[in-house]
Amino acid sequence: MQVQDFRLFLEVADLGSFTKVAAQRQTVQSHISRQISALERQCGAPLFRRTGRGVALTEYGAHVAQRARLWLHDTEALWAELRHSAAVPMGEVRLGILPSAAHPLTTQVFGQLLRDYPRIRLNIREGQGGELDAMLDSGAVDMAILFRYDRPSTPDETLLASAGTYLVSGPGQALTRTETVDFKRLEGLPLVLPRRPAHWRAILDQTARSKGFAFEVAVEADSLTLQKQLIADHPQLYALLGPFSVSKELQAGQLRAARVVAPDLKRYVTLARPKQGQLTQASQIVWQLITRTVRAWKGQLSEP
Repeated sequence: MQVQDFRLFLEVADLGSFTKVAAQRQTVQSHISRQISALERQCGAPLFRRTGRGVALTEYGAHVAQRARLWLHDTEALWAELRHSAAVPMGEVRLGILPSAAHPLTTQVFGQLLRDYPRIRLNIREGQGGELDAMLDSGAVDMAILFRYDRPSTPDETLLASAGTYLVSGPGQALTRTETVDFKRLEGLPLVLPRRPAHWRAILDQTARSKGFAFEVAVEADSLTLQKQLIADHPQLYALLGPFSVSKELQAGQLRAARVVAPDLKRYVTLARPKQGQLTQASQIVWQLITRTVRAWKGQLSEP
């Protein structure tokens, strides 16, 4: 039994004539009669009784017509819902992020999804550079916000923002009261640095060696939260951080920062996707929301 069989059946029931239905469908009366006879055989009993002026429903036929109208109504409603759903972006998007991008960027993007695309769900994982690259390569995330040390040059990465490196301390240190500080001035400072073999740590160590000294490492810690807490609680300590990770503390006067120069250790925040595979419709929307938000914020990871 097919939907079109019952549509034909109801059309005959409404017009009361095979001939009228045949004319309406631009076919011959015998073709309509054969289709109705086949449906009657499938139903197991006559649906119509023939009259001198056409056909009329049997008692059984009237029962079938009542049920068929309800079924067709529900079927059409189902198709309408499915067609509507096909146009509505939906699904899970797995996003890998740097801790410094967790807020307010992702909370802003989530708010836009909630308002405009409520059927898209975010699955957010935090990680450091190497971890996020591994997540992308393994397909564990659909896209990731990363720190790079060179501008992106491939189509699978988009530049979001660029930032220098800052010497960060508690508010009482004279060295961070100036706008910039020469890299050579870091010699002998008690520093809080990320643990080896982090790529960022390797770049810092290599730069120090090129200047003829090695860092005095007081504490090694990967957690940005812990690094900031250590330098806030221990005024003699310093850290080398990006501006996005300390913007809130700088505004509140809890920390101070001076940009490191000579060399200017610039980092690039990129949005990357796996080199293999296509972005889903939902992933494309999240990608666009992230890039538009950072652009509206004039290349910052927080609203200016």
